[in-house]
This record gives sequence, structure tokens and C-alpha cells, in this order.
Amino acid sequence: MAMKKYYKGERYKNGVYNAGDLCYYEQYERFPQDKPRNRIKKMEGANNMVRKMKSMDGNNAAAHVSYAFSEVAAIYPITPSSPMADFVDQWSANGLKNIFGTQVKVVEMQSEAGAAGAVHGSLGSGALTTTYTASQGLLLMIPNMYKIAAEQLPAVFHVSARTVSTQALNIFGDHSDVMACRQTGFAMLCEGNVQEVMDLSPVAHLAALTGKVPFINFFDGFRTSHEIQKIAVWDYEDLKDMCDMDAVAEFRRHALNPEHPHMRGSHENGDIFFQHREACNKYYAELPAVVEKYMDKINAKLGTDYKLFNYYGAADADRVIVAMGSICDVAEEVIDYLNAHGEKVGLVKVRLYRPFAPEKLLEAFPASVKKIAVLDRTKEPGAMGEPLYQDVVTALANAGWNDVQVIGGRYGLGSKDTPPASVFAVYSELKRDEMKRQFTIGIVDDVTNLSLPEDENCPNTAAPGTIECKFWGLGGDGTVGANKNSIKIIGDHTDKYVQAYFQYDSKKTGGVTISHLRFGDKPIRSPYYINKADFVACHNPSYVTKGFKMVQDVKPGGVYMINCQWDFDELNHHMDAASKRYIARNNIQLYTIDAIDLAIEIGMGKRNNTILQSAFFSLAKVMPEEEAITYMKEKAKASYLKKGQDVVDMNYKAIDLGATAYKKIDVPADWADAVDTKESKQLKGKPELVKMVKDILEPVGKMDGDSLPVSAFVDHVDGQFELGAAAYEKRGVAVSVPTWDSAKCIQCNQCAYVCPHATIRPFALTADEAAKAPEAAKIVDVKAGKGKGTYQFTMAISPLDCMGCGVCVGACPVNALSMVAQEGELPQQDVFDYCVAEVSEKKDMQDNTVKGSQFKQPMLEFSGSCAGCAETSYARLVTQLFGDHMYISNATGCSSIWGGPAATSPYCTNKDGHGPAWCNSLFEDNAEHGLGMFTGQNKIREDLADETRQLIAVEWARPELKAAAQAWLDTMNDGTANAEPAKAYVKALEESITTVEELAAMPQFAEHAAELKAKGALFCDCAACTLAADILSKKEYLAKKSMWIFGGDGWAYDIGYGGLDHVIASKQDVNIFVFDTEVYSNTGGQASKASNIGQVAQFAAAGKEIKKKSLSEIAMQYGYVYVAQVAMGANPAQTIKAITEAEAYHGPSLIIGYSPCEMHSIKGGMMNCQKEMKKAVDCGYWNLFRYNPEGEKKFTLDSKAPAGGYQEFLMNEARYSRLTREFPERADVLFQRNEDEAKARYEHLLKLVEMYDK
Repeated sequence: MAMKKYYKGERYKNGVYNAGDLCYYEQYERFPQDKPRNRIKKMEGANNMVRKMKSMDGNNAAAHVSYAFSEVAAIYPITPSSPMADFVDQWSANGLKNIFGTQVKVVEMQSEAGAAGAVHGSLGSGALTTTYTASQGLLLMIPNMYKIAAEQLPAVFHVSARTVSTQALNIFGDHSDVMACRQTGFAMLCEGNVQEVMDLSPVAHLAALTGKVPFINFFDGFRTSHEIQKIAVWDYEDLKDMCDMDAVAEFRRHALNPEHPHMRGSHENGDIFFQHREACNKYYAELPAVVEKYMDKINAKLGTDYKLFNYYGAADADRVIVAMGSICDVAEEVIDYLNAHGEKVGLVKVRLYRPFAPEKLLEAFPASVKKIAVLDRTKEPGAMGEPLYQDVVTALANAGWNDVQVIGGRYGLGSKDTPPASVFAVYSELKRDEMKRQFTIGIVDDVTNLSLPEDENCPNTAAPGTIECKFWGLGGDGTVGANKNSIKIIGDHTDKYVQAYFQYDSKKTGGVTISHLRFGDKPIRSPYYINKADFVACHNPSYVTKGFKMVQDVKPGGVYMINCQWDFDELNHHMDAASKRYIARNNIQLYTIDAIDLAIEIGMGKRNNTILQSAFFSLAKVMPEEEAITYMKEKAKASYLKKGQDVVDMNYKAIDLGATAYKKIDVPADWADAVDTKESKQLKGKPELVKMVKDILEPVGKMDGDSLPVSAFVDHVDGQFELGAAAYEKRGVAVSVPTWDSAKCIQCNQCAYVCPHATIRPFALTADEAAKAPEAAKIVDVKAGKGKGTYQFTMAISPLDCMGCGVCVGACPVNALSMVAQEGELPQQDVFDYCVAEVSEKKDMQDNTVKGSQFKQPMLEFSGSCAGCAETSYARLVTQLFGDHMYISNATGCSSIWGGPAATSPYCTNKDGHGPAWCNSLFEDNAEHGLGMFTGQNKIREDLADETRQLIAVEWARPELKAAAQAWLDTMNDGTANAEPAKAYVKALEESITTVEELAAMPQFAEHAAELKAKGALFCDCAACTLAADILSKKEYLAKKSMWIFGGDGWAYDIGYGGLDHVIASKQDVNIFVFDTEVYSNTGGQASKASNIGQVAQFAAAGKEIKKKSLSEIAMQYGYVYVAQVAMGANPAQTIKAITEAEAYHGPSLIIGYSPCEMHSIKGGMMNCQKEMKKAVDCGYWNLFRYNPEGEKKFTLDSKAPAGGYQEFLMNEARYSRLTREFPERADVLFQRNEDEAKARYEHLLKLVEMYDK
């Protein structure tokens, strides 16, 4: 049989075909109706090296390779690349040796710029050094990348390619970050799937050493970095065998060393710089050959045929796509289908992108090619085309291939899914006589009409026999973790190939998660979402009640399992008609399981994932049930032992119960004709907000944002959205919510004070308001204090917005709250909605006490933060105090994710339309951005003050206007006192300014009025009216604003510290609130300078050695910065006092709020968040104090002396207790040091009290 094209072949665990075997095509029929297509056959003589098969994701694969070749890793956390650094840190902590026989030294820096500097320095001193980064992090490294490349240092930056923030932050994948580095001099190597990451990452390390050019080794963020595949893994001995140790020795000899000193980094003038810069050209010209050499070495070991550009498809193809990254696997599936059906198409996969080797590109094309489509995963506004397109066009033009037509398209920005339908569309476009020169795929562009039409019902191109499963979970419920375990169980304990990918919405825990799992007997190359599944599970019943399109993804005859507490009648009531019809008409096998109550009975609370995982294995029959249970228990132990044996035992019980807990539902015949009910609810509110909710929020909330066209965003092209949209979500995700006992309640409002999501609120009602309240309202008289005898009282609860954390129950001093099933409390939703909409504000009930503050409207509500979150409790309180006149500059991190989801803002307005003006710039520059916001609006106010003084000086200006103007000037720098004078000043200006019509009515000015009218003027042009008109044009700046800068400890202590320090040193009137979780919460739990001794975190796998940075004392040393440390749950009154004092202080202020976090793994969960704060303060772990430069008593220590129980506090949180299980002896030493430092710190604070009292 004649040989055709070589390509990467099948991989079997038994070693018959190994990873990337050199194979050839043999004709066979896939389906009876198909024309013959290609089958893979092992090529005789190919190396039959057997590698271990393991299930892992792309980050793990890259880390495995980079560890082998690295001696130092200088790192900084960023999604989605952080896991690479975490793997390396864990392996090093556990003694893994690289190919040089040493452990990698991991150094966590304060920023990506710092990490790049450390990489540069470490390389310069002769250590092979790497880093892991993405997106803005990679861009922060660019200045050092120029230096590293020019100094010919063999760095390798492993990059999970990710979107760079533009109109919005996007943490997901595309190539915009790596494309921004094309000019740095780094070579760029791309992989398209997890196996390629494993196979080809060594090329970057090996070629960097020999070729003297550093590399960016990149692959698609999330789609490849987080996709789990079963792959063949390198043995370090094979990697060592390929490493040129002479090149390593030469690198070390050339390194800087006082034993043979040299100088690098000189400065040059215009006379020599240009020619010196050109001296490196030959290294770039020779590098493609170096890369080819190492690809050949890998090919020889593995039997692969990796090239700089690999061709896949028909040898006589006339239509070819050029692309790089994960889309290549999608294209291969489509190519197989089309070629099997008589078409002639192909794909050129770009592997070495820089230096670009045009002659190798041209070699890859079949001679028959007539039309080429180049696909770029980035956007360069205003360019003639995206980068890869321009490279291909240039290569073809320079070679004289003028008869080949080339078009270019964009795809996949921000991890937009690119299914086979998109690739089919590209090949269809290439058939057309008149093709679009520029196009997009995967979206509907109804504005510039660049998108290609796609067929939703395109053929299924996945490998025959692939089983596809989809799980709809709730962020934090353990669904994703359980599915990761499931796929690894299947991958590691059967001969099946596996793939797992996880899709998220923009919430923290409590958001929607969708797990996409595939497994089968053939290799899986389907890097796109599942939309026709054999098994779909809904793990949260609220998705059913909200009508999510879930069952529609089940193949006819497939299984649909719903986790709910409903009997059949309740299920029948809650399920929408469309889902019923689909189930009945497609013979869907319907099951229900009550894992909710089972989890509560076992003691697992809301975490029912293990029960549901066990049910999946029982229903899916992927492997023998007994084996599955055994392996699930092994995984549960590995996953949860760090949280304690009791947690492991609970999971064991859940696994045993889950295997039989489901029930088969007999589907009624009349479901086939179920009738849709019309939506009767009308949305109320600001028209622009309602439109945004209907057009964007609702489809996005149902995970249907992919369907939105470009036109949906025309009104928001600059990324600006309306406030208050979160109130329309009503997600209903909490299984249990609080119920209020009005008889027990003492009306202290502490429950509302601690509520992270503002879903429980006190209201004072007039008799009329109480009479009009819904029937379900529980209304009593005000029992004491303000309002007694005047108002009635209710504690309104929103069950559909509540996250079910139970923090309010824990805060209630008289047990007037208890958690009950959500469904029974649904009538309270009408009560809550009535109180918010119809009950008037009672200013006479408001003050700055714990109780009085809660009668103020929270202007942060229903956010996407974790249930029990401490950060939102603090932020909500700040908005209650200053929300109607505050700016917020928010650092990237947890607080920007829960604070700024697109079209779903939890920040809201009052009934006057006033509320927080919120903006996120970047992670690293938040303080500077906040100072800029303050400076900009303050400059306008200073100019208004100058104009106001000029207005007062105008002789004929009205006396009442002058009085109002002077009153405004006198209070302009006092936020509280300035509010009413500002309103009065605006009123006086509006009443005093003379219109042209009014001027015309005065005979002496009639002629002048006519001249003004002819010019289109509206007002009199005298000095007073001109000034008044200009001041009125900027009237929204008159009232004094409150400037707040929000961020977490990763920002304040690390990456943003330099900016924070500069801003507080500037002596400007800005307020900084640091949510101190003592860890990088948003990126997955990495250590920061706020982390404490003995704390286990990513990059501190063996417990942190160094004590927590004292940010408060650094700020205090300036002498003019207000500084406070607070912990709401320990001393609520002190917290509110600190916040109000800070805002009243005319200068910079810094408040650091202790914020227990999901990452702490507190015993009992986040319902104990506020209690944990009290424990931290009582034992001396966290200290409360206030430093007020203008106070009579400058330093106030609000904490009492430690009451003991310090070690018990540490052991109550798994971030500490896990160290006792992993490194017990080290734990004893570090924990004692932690306590000793705490004692010393308290003694130091006592000395500060003495010092400032003198």
C-alpha cells in the first residue's frame, strides 16, 4: 500500500501505539455511508519507546518538563498559569530532582515585573531559570524580555496564553498576550493540546540553550492549560539524554562571576547602537534549524513527525487553513469528515511562530492549494490583518505565490468556544468565488457583518464511540473537583482515553460551573464544549426553576439526572414546558436524586458532590461499580485528608450512599405536548438598566451569552454598564435560607451588619406602609430606642438572593434566626421586594452605630462573592455610609470579580439615582489609578471654586446666589457638611441665571438678546450668567465626593505596594481599604507578604517561613496617614468607628480588614467567618487599633491582651492544620514561631500606646 502523509498517531496504554507514533494512512470506512478515509498504522522501524500514561492538564505537562530543565523558578501568581508554579513548588518541597540532580529553587516575587527581573538576574549569574505567566503578567515582563533576549540568556517563559484586558477583564484564553511580545526577540513555540505540551516543551528548553535565544513556550489558556487528557509522560532520563551538557557548561562559563568578571547592560550612543543591535541576526536565522534538530531528536525517541509547520489533510487539498493552538485539533476532526465525504481540505499547524521560517511554511502546503484561510486568536484594531495572517501573506508574496488567495479570520477571543461548526464555516467560505478578506467565526456580527454563517446542526465529528457527559454545578459545591477525580479515575484505571474541561461564569463560589467530560476507546481531540451528551446532570435545582437549557444537550435516549428535594408533583411543577417536551419526545432517561438532604444528614452541609459523583458512576456504567467506589474513596482521601480524617470519613459515607440514592422517573406521555407559559413579570426600573438586563444579563445568567450578537453591546462599546443589575438576577441558589422569629428578635440589626450579600435588612415602617405590606410580612413595633412609638419594624429577607451562608444566624445574640428550606420562605420575597421599593428611608433612625447604620441603604447587594465572604460585608458597610457620593477604584482580584461582573453590577443607586462610581484599572496600579480619579475630579472642583469666587466678585450677582456660593466654598472639603450647601448652590444658580428669552423681555436688553438668539445662545452672556452656566455644566462635581481604593492583600502588600506607598505619601484625601485574606484568594490561594508563619499556600507548600509584613506600621511612620486594623466579627463598633474616622480625616487613610476566606478552610465552613474573626482577635492572632494623626489620643489599641488558645485557633483552619499532617515536625516549630511573633507584636503595640500618649 502506498504511503501518504505522516502524522501523530493513536496512543494506547499497553504500548502497542505510543504517544505520537509515526504512522501512515490506510483507507477504511468510518460509517457505512462514508467514502473511505484514513486509518492510522504503525510505521515499521519507528522507535517503540514506552512512556507512562497519566491523566493531567496542560499546566501539569508544562510544569513536568520545565522542572526537569530548571534550577530556579522566579514566579508570581496569575490565572491561568499559577498551577504550573504551584506544581513546581510542591515537587521541590517533596524532594523531586531535576535532570541535574537538584531541586528547583522557587522564588515568589512581588509582581510579574519583579519575577522577570529575578529571572534575568538568576540567568545572568549562571542558573537555568524559568517562569510561568500570562496576560498582563507577561506584558509586565516585556522590558526585561528585551534584555534577556539581547543578552542571549536561555530563558523559557511558559505561558498559558490569555486575553489582555481591554473594555473588560477576561481571565480566559486567546493569543493577545503572546502577540504583544513579538518584538522582544524571544522565540515563540506553540502547542495545540496537552500531549503536545508534554512532547514539545523540551524543544523550547533545549533550543534556548543551544541557539542562544530565549523562548516563550505557549499554549491556549484554559482550553489547553486546564483541559485534562490522558497522555504519555516523559521520563527525566530521556530528557537528560537530549540535553546538550556542553551548552550548559558554556552557559555557566559565560555567566557573570567575580572570579572572571565582566560587565553587561552598558549604555550606548547613536554612533554604535544600531550596528550592535544587528549583530544578533545570525542567531535568529539559524534558530529554526536548531529547533528542527531537537524536534528530530524527539521524533526519533517517540516516532512522531513534529516539524516547524505540520500539514494534516488531503495530499491534494485545494483549501487549507493555517492556525496554531487548540483549534488545530478541531480542524483535524472536520478535515477527517470532509475528506471522507469527497472534499479536499487540509491544515497547516504552526509550531515555531518566531522566528518565522517562511520557506518551511511553504514546504508544508500541498502543491494543489488554491485558497488559504489564516486564523488568528487575537485582535489588532486598525491593522490590515492579524499577525499570523500578515506573516502568511508576506511569505506567499515574497515567494511569488500570487495565484493563491488568502483570507484571514479572528476566532476564540476570551475563550470563546470554537466548535466544528466554526471550522466547517471557514471551509465553506473558501469555496466561495467572492470570499470575505477578513472575517470572524464563533459569533454573530450583525454590526460590521464580518461573521461567517454557521450550521448549528453540523455533523458530529468526535471519534466514534466517545461518551460525552456534562455536569451543571454551583461554584464551591465540589462538582468540578469531583469531576476532576472522576476523569482521573477513568483515565488511570481503564484503557480509555479521557478529556475534561471546565466552564465557569464570572461569580466566585456560587456561580454556575459546567463540567465537560469525554471518554472513549480512541484518542480524543475535541477541544470544544459538549452540546450532545450521553449523560447530563443538574446539581442545583434552581437551574431547573430558572429554565436553563440543560436537557436539550442530552442525546436521544441519554440520561438526565436532577439533584433536588422534589417529589414528582413538585418536579412537574418546576420544570419548564420546553424541557418536558424534549424529554418525552427524545426518550430521555430521567432520574432524580436528593443529595441535598443526604449531605446534610452525613454532616457535609452544602457539599453533595461526592454523593453525585457516586451516582454518576453507578448510572454511567463506565467501569465496574465496586472498582469505581474503591477508586473514588482513594481520590477522596487524597483530596480531603488535608482537611482532616473526619472529612475523609464523611466522603466515604457519601460515596456508599450515592451509588443507590437515585430514582428513575416515569415520564408522562402528556409531557410531549407540554404548553409554554407566558412570562407575566414586567421588569421595573431605569429604562437603560431594564434594557441591559433583558438584552445581556438574562441570557448571560442562563449561560447562554454565546448566543448574543455584536449589536447587543453597541450601547456598551466602551465597557460602561448600568449599576444595580444584580437585583434582577434572583438566582435562588441557596438550599437553606434564614427565617426570622420576630418575637425573639431584639432589633439589634447585627444580622444585617454582617450579611455579605445584603439579603437581610431592617426596615422601619409607618402605619400606612405596614398596612400595605404583603400578607406574609412579619411586622412588630419598634421595641426600644429611636422610632419607638413612631414606627413599626420588620427584618426583610430575600430568599432568592440569599447565598445560604448562615453568617446572620451565627451573629444573632438571641437565636432569632434559623436556617430552613428555601422553598418555604419564598413568600418572603414579596415582602423584601415591597420594603425595598415602597418603604421610605427613615433618616431619623440612621446614625453611625451598628444598629443605626443598617437602616441606611446598602449600595452593594447580591454580589457574586462566596457565601459567607468577609470582603463584601466590609464593602457593603462602606457603601451604606458613603455610597451616594463615593468613587471606588478597585484592584483586580476577588473584589473586582464580585464587584464588577459585566452587565451584572452589584453596586446600585439610591432613589435619587446616586451611587458608587466604580472602576477597575489593573492589579498593579490600583492605588495610582485611585489617586488619578481623585486628582481629576478634585481639579475640576478647584476650578469650580475659582469660578465661584469670581462669581461672588461680580457686582450685580444676586445676594442670595452669593450667599449660597459662599456657603458651598466654606464646606467644600467636608463630605458630610457639604452635601446640603451643594444642593442649595445648584438651586440658586438655576434660579439666578437669565435665559435669552427672559433677557428679551427686558426692553433695554432686547436688541442684545436678539443677537444672542441668532448665535444660538441659551443664556445671557454677562459675567455672572456666563460663570453660572459654566458652573452648572459641571454641577455634579460640586458635592464633596468620598474617594475609596479597594483591594486585597496580594495587591496592597505585594504587586501594588509601591503605588500604595506613593499614594499615601502624597498626603491626598483618599481612603484605602485592604481586604486582608492573607493569601491570593482570586488566583487560587498563593502566599503573599500578608501570609503568616507556618501557613500552607501555593508557593509555600511546606509552610511559610517569613512573618507577615506590617503594612499598618509602614503607613504609620509617615505621621500623617490615618491607619486602622479592624475585624468586623470581633468588634463591630470599632469597625464602623474606624471607617467613619478615616473618611472624616483630611488626608490619606488606610484600613486593613481581617477577612477570613474560603481558602482558609475554617472548620464548619464560612458560616463561621465572623466568629473566626473574634477568635483571631481574642487569641492575639489579629490586633485591632486606630492611629489618628489628628486625634486627641493618636494611637488607640482596641484589642485586649491575648486570652490564650492561639494554637487551637491555628488548628481550626486547614491552611495551618494541614502542615501537621504533611510536615509535622516543621509544623511544631513554625507554629510556635507564629505565636511568639504574635506575643511580641502585642507587646510592641503596647509600647506604641505609651509612645503616642507622651
